[in-house]
Amino acid sequence: MKEAGKKEAILEAYLSIWNNRKVTDERGADLLSELIRRELLDENAHPRARKTQLEKFYLCIKRVMESQLSEDMKNAIVMVYLAEMEKL
Repeated sequence: MKEAGKKEAILEAYLSIWNNRKVTDERGADLLSELIRRELLDENAHPRARKTQLEKFYLCIKRVMESQLSEDMKNAIVMVYLAEMEKL
């Protein structure tokens, strides 16, 4: 599978495990890292309700691992989370 196609597949899998998450941006696969970074920083929550990065990381990884995705897809998503967490 080509790299761009693989990124698109990972993005689709990521969006499938989060309720009410839609992407209308044309960047497609390049958007996955940004979405995960925003999730780890809890930017989708009200400032008074935000959790720490470690709490969000734990909750996100737990959600991915409990999903119905294939093991390969779970691992791919977790690797993106790890890469983004290391950047923060």
